[in-house]
Amino acid sequence: MIPARAPDFWWTRPGWQALLLSPLAYAYGAAARWRLINGERAEAGLPVLCIGNFTVGGGGKTPTALALGRAALTMGLRPGFLSRGHGGALRGPLLVDLARHHAGDVGDEPMLLARLAPTAIAVDRKLGAELLRCEADCDLVIMDDGFQSQRLSFDHVLLVVDAGRGLGNARVVPAGPLRAPLVDQISHADAVLVIGEGSAGETAIRSAAKGGRPVYAAHLRPRHADNFAGRRCLAFAGIADPGKFYRSLEGLGADLVETRDFPDHHVFTAAELQGLCDAAEQQALQLVTTRKDAVRLKAGGALVEAFADRIAVLDVDLVFAPSGVPEGIIRETLDAFRTRPA
Repeated sequence: MIPARAPDFWWTRPGWQALLLSPLAYAYGAAARWRLINGERAEAGLPVLCIGNFTVGGGGKTPTALALGRAALTMGLRPGFLSRGHGGALRGPLLVDLARHHAGDVGDEPMLLARLAPTAIAVDRKLGAELLRCEADCDLVIMDDGFQSQRLSFDHVLLVVDAGRGLGNARVVPAGPLRAPLVDQISHADAVLVIGEGSAGETAIRSAAKGGRPVYAAHLRPRHADNFAGRRCLAFAGIADPGKFYRSLEGLGADLVETRDFPDHHVFTAAELQGLCDAAEQQALQLVTTRKDAVRLKAGGALVEAFADRIAVLDVDLVFAPSGVPEGIIRETLDAFRTRPA
């Protein structure tokens, strides 16, 4: 029922499309509510910190998971990431091997996560957690998505929302982008993280406050920002919200002469990249994309990978304010695990 690309009407005031789809949204929301209340919640044998988002598509889960993973490492823990491997052909359970796997096998997000810590992909999340515990010797599971499926017992759930994009029309799929009714998601979460600046996240903030859930703030900080200032660029992206990437480049002083959007998790072909390179050369532009898009170049084979040297990549880190929030979230996760009934 979830479309491959989010319809434009999801991100505007509710109109006739949302009204027409409201019966399906009611049924979808009822099923999602049932899962949140009655999901199997298998025991992982480790503390589980789940990073989810309210809506379909990107909200900043992976940068959040990476930031919390780095914090766990500084605390002397051995974190491992758990992902379904969306966009990859392999179902798992398996541990991602950066020397052997590529994004076409395991998905783009696990390839990014595995650069920091052991990463398991598994449709059956319990089996993935067992891999991290038994084979990777991890003592903390950081779960990238999987909140709405409720397949594992969670010790802490952090729901992420993009302040610039928010919850759209605040309707449930397919009438809107919400994965489950907002009140149900808040009631099963422990905290909300608002990323970036903007007023679109206020609905989530108000709902979290009403539900007594703490609200944290963070922003994305680009690396090597000076590399893009004053450069004329052709930017392209196959992510849920390409506009956020383009705005980040413009905020660094880049001159975006042209932009091209692709579907989320898109695997580029040699022909597509050749077309991008030709357009960039004709106008003397620098090709630039996201790190998530860059890791998918290997998934397209040797011909596609050969274009990598001609493409600049904008890397970003998630920065919390205040800075000690990630460590606090991890301590709460560990405390909840220790006090959770067997």
